[in-house]
Amino acid sequence: MESQVRGGTRWKRFAVVMVPSVAAAAAVGVGLAQGALAASFSVSGQQFKVSVADLHGEGFAQYGGIDTVYTSTAGDKKTQVPVAISSFDDATLTKMCQSVKTEIPLIGKTIYLRLDAGRDPKKPVTAHNLYIDMSQLEADAEFTNIDIGVALQDKTRGPAVKDTKTTLPGGFAQQAESADLTDVEQTAWATSAGTFKLSGLSMKLGTDPKMECF
Repeated sequence: MESQVRGGTRWKRFAVVMVPSVAAAAAVGVGLAQGALAASFSVSGQQFKVSVADLHGEGFAQYGGIDTVYTSTAGDKKTQVPVAISSFDDATLTKMCQSVKTEIPLIGKTIYLRLDAGRDPKKPVTAHNLYIDMSQLEADAEFTNIDIGVALQDKTRGPAVKDTKTTLPGGFAQQAESADLTDVEQTAWATSAGTFKLSGLSMKLGTDPKMECF
């Protein structure tokens, strides 16, 4: 049965909703810091971590999906994993951190890639038509005019469905006019955006485990 909740709804430690990732910067470099570019990012066979101090998004939607994950660098091995695909028409984010942990068997070391952006609240990260394929999230969240349990074909908010061929059976979805999330910690498989601008981008490589966002 369809369940709907209207008005400002606040869920403590909401663990289902997405928040965008700055991981796209690893793929397109400083160009994202200087202008708005289309971007997408995934790590072969790995999840990555993202933390955000504050997110405000307009046109939110979320639905279940299945990602194909390649488990070898040659791309000859793959598996399918369930994800929560979350999206925003437009989003602004402050104090974003993204980190990837990679094992290097040949040298017996673990390497960490860390990206930081939007550290100045006056120059936040901005994104348009943003999607995140995630497996876990914790945050304080507040939604305006949220519909829970809508059928996927009845979704009227957020960007278009990412890929109808990979959505989970049943077509469950939820949507809201806007969303505000704080103290976000997320684990994701992939992210993509029509445009992604990272203000004040900083990227570092190292071996210190403290480089992870959380």
